[in-house]
Amino acid sequence: MDPPRLRFRPPFFTGCLLLLPLLLNGLVVFQTYAVDLEVKDVANLSCLFAKWMVKFSISYEGTDESKTSTFMLPEDLSYIGTSCGNETSGPVLSIEFGDGNSWSIHFTNTKDTYQGAITFVYNTGDSVFFPDAKRKERITMVANFPANPVPLNTAFICDTEDTVKSGDVTQTFQSVTLQAFLQDGRLSSQKTLCDNDMTASTVPAATKSIVLATDTSTSESNATETPSSPTIQPEEKPASGSYTVKSGPVTCILANMGLQLNVTQQTPMITNFNPNNTVASGNCGKTTAVLRLSDGNTKIDFLFAVKNSTSSEKFYLKGVDITVVDSPNATSASNHTLNNWETTMGNSYLCRKEQSILVSPGYKINIFDLKIQPFEVEEGQFSAAGECLQDDDPVLIPIVVGAALAGLVVIIVITYLIGRRKTYAGYQTL
Repeated sequence: MDPPRLRFRPPFFTGCLLLLPLLLNGLVVFQTYAVDLEVKDVANLSCLFAKWMVKFSISYEGTDESKTSTFMLPEDLSYIGTSCGNETSGPVLSIEFGDGNSWSIHFTNTKDTYQGAITFVYNTGDSVFFPDAKRKERITMVANFPANPVPLNTAFICDTEDTVKSGDVTQTFQSVTLQAFLQDGRLSSQKTLCDNDMTASTVPAATKSIVLATDTSTSESNATETPSSPTIQPEEKPASGSYTVKSGPVTCILANMGLQLNVTQQTPMITNFNPNNTVASGNCGKTTAVLRLSDGNTKIDFLFAVKNSTSSEKFYLKGVDITVVDSPNATSASNHTLNNWETTMGNSYLCRKEQSILVSPGYKINIFDLKIQPFEVEEGQFSAAGECLQDDDPVLIPIVVGAALAGLVVIIVITYLIGRRKTYAGYQTL
């Protein structure tokens, strides 16, 4: 069988994980972004879609005291063993990293459901992840994920934390979109929520939501619409919200904006993000940063990057990712070739006028009253702002035109006066 095709997405969505090591209070901590990959078969059809953030927390015995290693997968990974499976075996995502560490999830299905089985082998002899370990040994843990079987042809969704514990290992998954055995290679518009999301969905929201009721005895589910409270009408300008992302206690991303999603694929829709319901999350780094805004079933990720210019370092908006679940347009769209919102590092970026960004054909976002700073935030406050051209033009154009007209008038007057003097100088009294 030919090897599977892995589809990765750069920086924030790399397929492999980006890693930044930190050392906090004696604990080994690794800060990372997110997994986002598809495994495709030889016919170029996706058999597995996996998008999540996962944190490992492992207790082990140190030479002097008990320790805890908290980390995400590093950048240097091997995917040997990953495949779409065959007639008797389902998709497998297999990852090897470090010195003798491996993590894999193998999916199996019944007539109505599918589920993943995790096998995690970690080596306490790997001094990078387990410094000062007393015993040097390889330990295996196994667990199911998701915890309960998922109905076939539905995507498993978990925005809140979903914890898997086994022995000394705790795996905390978040922002999960997962589906194995995809029908026709497409992510399903139907979803199954994790328990924590099901609890959160009972809180009144300002958007229409889909509540998925699962009968565990038959593994069948029925989707029913719940009444929605009044929302901003699509034709209106979205309300502006203030959003922050923190790294520990420190604020590392600040953003003010009104956000609107415009979809023209399949069934057209315009969605205004409601600041009262929108949750901000993301990741901060020295050269990349990600702001995720989630409102109900819709998530938009803003990827920022740093580049060097002739005079100074600048940051800019490099990419946008859209994920829509539970609607006629349930799908995702990405564009990582943008070059928007550029300004000098250490500054914020300000644009009062409406902006439109085409993410992909049929997917556009509109941004209003933007002020954003994804790097070098000091004391939780915006720095001096570099304004966009749209803001500058309305002010500059009248000034430039007025100055030009004034200059033209002055030139005409001076020319006229000089001409009159020369005229008078040509006649003498007899």
